[in-house]
Amino acid sequence: MHGRGPHHLGAEHLEAHRRELTGYCYRLLGSAVDAEDAVQLTMLRAWRALERFDGRSSLRTWLYRIATNVCFDELAGAKRRAMPVDLSPAPSEPVASSLGAPLEDSVWLTPAPDARVLPEGDPADVAVARESVRLALVAALQHLPPRQRAVLLLREVLRWPAEEVADLLGSTTASVNSALQRARATLAAKEPRPGSPLDALDAEHAALLRGYVAAFEAYDMDALARLLHAEVVQSMPPFALWLRGVDDVVAWHVGPGAGCRGSRVLPVAANGSPALAQYKPSPDEPGVLRFWALHVLRAAEGRVVEITNFVDPRLPALFGLPDRLEA
Repeated sequence: MHGRGPHHLGAEHLEAHRRELTGYCYRLLGSAVDAEDAVQLTMLRAWRALERFDGRSSLRTWLYRIATNVCFDELAGAKRRAMPVDLSPAPSEPVASSLGAPLEDSVWLTPAPDARVLPEGDPADVAVARESVRLALVAALQHLPPRQRAVLLLREVLRWPAEEVADLLGSTTASVNSALQRARATLAAKEPRPGSPLDALDAEHAALLRGYVAAFEAYDMDALARLLHAEVVQSMPPFALWLRGVDDVVAWHVGPGAGCRGSRVLPVAANGSPALAQYKPSPDEPGVLRFWALHVLRAAEGRVVEITNFVDPRLPALFGLPDRLEA
């Protein structure tokens, strides 16, 4: 695969940028699966056009231009991805029977494994990248038009000069600066949900996560309730249902969610913070636990204030997890 393009660039030179491009596309698209597909298409287009790459810009800039155009094509006419709390009110009474029918995948924001979207290298750059893939921020980004989304990411996260962003977008520096101001204003006007993602380096958050794991695996609802903030919110994409308050969350676990009793959880890293992969008993296979959901938690005032359970059978493959465990 050598001998094509300037300086005998080969496929390995393209592949060296895959991880950071996946992180960029994920923030733009709000879907880890779509981001991987977009980067795969970016690599294919780049490989086919490598002979025409003239080297006037860096290979990295050229790849970002291709990836941006791929994502813009994907976003054309697409609905904004969101979380359940953004789309419907909480039920006025505890739900007694069912989650209802799942909505199609394109409705929801989805989680992303750190290993596929966060760069390696300078700790300061990694810290900025980690903050920029938090679920709350990625959800907020979806409120921006695609070009403003790209400008904000290129200028604020990747720290590109305005002139370079303008060149990538085929625009002007003044237009880029104007788009950045509008993007900042839109994000500032969004009411952020309370709390912060759990931090693996924070001793209080680590203790809270251990407590959550112990209570959930023991299915001790009294212990779980003590860990929950009074205004805790629980949601379960791809289902539109979401719950608010300790009583409703506990009632769900002992009612419709009682099939989760006997579950085990495994630690994973998602969206820049610790998360938990849940395996619950299979009703048809005694002694077997099947993957059910990925738990992403937020904390406030020393309590869990938000539980997002992503119920998606594609997540084990995405996160490098088994589909099943032996009980």
